[in-house]
Amino acid sequence: MKATETLHDRGQSLWLDNITRDLLQSGTLKRYIDELSVTGLTSNPTIFDHAIKNSSAYDAAILRKLKEGKSGEELFFELALEDLTRAADLFRPIWDRTGGVDGWVSLEVSPLLAHDTARTLAAANALHARAGRPNLLIKIPGTKEGLPAIEEAIFAGIPINVTLLFSHEHYLAAADAFLRGIERRVAAGLPSEVGSVASVFISRWDAAVNGRVPEALRNQLGIAIAKRTYKAYRTLLGSPRWQRVFNAGARPQRLLWASTGTKDPGASDVLYIRALAAPFTVNTMPEGTLKALADHGALGGILTADGGDGEEVLARFAGAGIDVDALASQLQDEGAKSFVSSWRELMDVIVGKSAALDKAS
Repeated sequence: MKATETLHDRGQSLWLDNITRDLLQSGTLKRYIDELSVTGLTSNPTIFDHAIKNSSAYDAAILRKLKEGKSGEELFFELALEDLTRAADLFRPIWDRTGGVDGWVSLEVSPLLAHDTARTLAAANALHARAGRPNLLIKIPGTKEGLPAIEEAIFAGIPINVTLLFSHEHYLAAADAFLRGIERRVAAGLPSEVGSVASVFISRWDAAVNGRVPEALRNQLGIAIAKRTYKAYRTLLGSPRWQRVFNAGARPQRLLWASTGTKDPGASDVLYIRALAAPFTVNTMPEGTLKALADHGALGGILTADGGDGEEVLARFAGAGIDVDALASQLQDEGAKSFVSSWRELMDVIVGKSAALDKAS
């Protein structure tokens, strides 16, 4: 049995952190579903930037949309929705079979809106309506300005992937926004089942402290943060507040491990996958990490609900001078800026390709 199947059987969903038209057209994504237990996927501006820049698979569609008078952001979202609706259809049997627990794909709103609550909500509404797929999550960053939009989107019945979370405090704020939206739906007599995941970024923690901590602590901070967050997640799931909405028919917001590709070339390529096997969570992994797991991954134990040695390890980082609260804020701010940079690069790629294709046609 492949490690991917074993991990799935232990109760963790494996999602692919990638989407390209080549993956769809070649049948590779379908093979990952059938052979590697992949049950969903996520996307972001960087992924689409690389996909469109490094492939000719989008050229015909770009040229066609140019002739329809479309350009820039409008053209990009049409390309993205074409890919993601096809992917959503591939995962739809899983979504149906699991009652909406699994089988999701994700599309991000423009990161230029990260600090604009009203426009983020409007974009989420518009994208979800255009997609026309019940198993498409709209990604909204869990920033201070994003949290009100998350609550309103959940209240409006829009499935949400809360992104750019870096700590258990970030996670709890996202979970609170989700719960407020669900509680308002219950009070209004609306159906309480609205899908959501809360995405906590892992590997960026270790990249941020590389060279600043003793060798004995190398590549341990992201995992320790995840363990602390998992404890908060499991505690919250058992709380009276959550139990009340579950009793009203609500679906739990699942915790998702993001940024789980190993950045340290000297570390195991399945470092974060092995360490973060946890029931009722999602691990969204880059294609290379997924293949490595299937090829030579060896799983360890299951993450315990109490977070294991997470607090002990975090105390050692505090002793080494690392302020994880300040670093969490820094990482979220840097992440938002990085997404904006990637978005602008993506728009430049769209403009450049459009001009070249139009000239050649």
